[in-house]
Amino acid sequence: MTTLTTTSTFKTTCPKDTPIFNVLWNMKKNGMAFDTIRNVDKALSALSQKCDLSKPEVVKATIARFESNGYKRSLSYAYDKYAQYYGIKWEKPNYWQPRKIPKIPIEKHLECIIASAPMKTSTALAISKDTGLRPIELMNLTLKDIDLTNGVIYPETAKHGQPRVLKIKRRTLSMLLAWIQKMNIKPNEKIFLGWKTANYSKSFRYFRNKVAKKLHNPSIRTIKLYHFRHFYATMLLKRTNNILIVKQKLGHTNINHTLLYAQILDIESDDNYSCEIAENVEQARKLIENGFEYITEMDDTKLFRKRK
Repeated sequence: MTTLTTTSTFKTTCPKDTPIFNVLWNMKKNGMAFDTIRNVDKALSALSQKCDLSKPEVVKATIARFESNGYKRSLSYAYDKYAQYYGIKWEKPNYWQPRKIPKIPIEKHLECIIASAPMKTSTALAISKDTGLRPIELMNLTLKDIDLTNGVIYPETAKHGQPRVLKIKRRTLSMLLAWIQKMNIKPNEKIFLGWKTANYSKSFRYFRNKVAKKLHNPSIRTIKLYHFRHFYATMLLKRTNNILIVKQKLGHTNINHTLLYAQILDIESDDNYSCEIAENVEQARKLIENGFEYITEMDDTKLFRKRK
């Protein structure tokens, strides 16, 4: 039986000192990520409302009634943790969830969402767009993880991924510095203070929906927070044409996960680009800072392009 003195700061959906809570607390003690524990919490709480968790065959039948293989897979994973903790014998079902090629949003839509949000959310989204950090990695950033002089981030990589170093743009660095100064964030404090990924995602969805309504464009509502990571990966691959660099910058351990972005580039056409010209160094600098890439030079002007 767990005690309130050791678990008072551990927040869960289920009440303390219940069979589910004991499983979650054990996961916490074993160093599992907050988001993983939260998902198991939700899954087990949902299952417990529909069946007796002490009866594995009933649980398996209950899981099978759901339509989504992804959800069934999550429920099976959660119950497997429950069964392991209590020594319940069961054969975990295998639900295969096919991977989909992510749809890459238009950059101007991402920029509209960033511009519409208040300082905390807009700063987080700008960093997501510049670095491709997973939401959980971004929420775990502390001030000491960032070189504020050079705009370089040294994140703690999630999912047992590879360590990496990431650069943010000058505009994003200015936003970040303003946020740090406003909140007087200390070196060991997390940049976004008490926010978890759920808070970040909820705030993003709220301002995304406001933009969709304002622009009368329902397709914007299909943009997900993780699409900022997909956008970063696709743009990086296009700029470098090096899948290994993309793999390293995303923190992937399996290159098959990175190869999805190569397929995205294969189906892109030149119609998806905006073109600009620069007549001097200052104009060229501003275009590069805004994500344009140099293509060629004609009649003493430099031509740049950027994906729409």
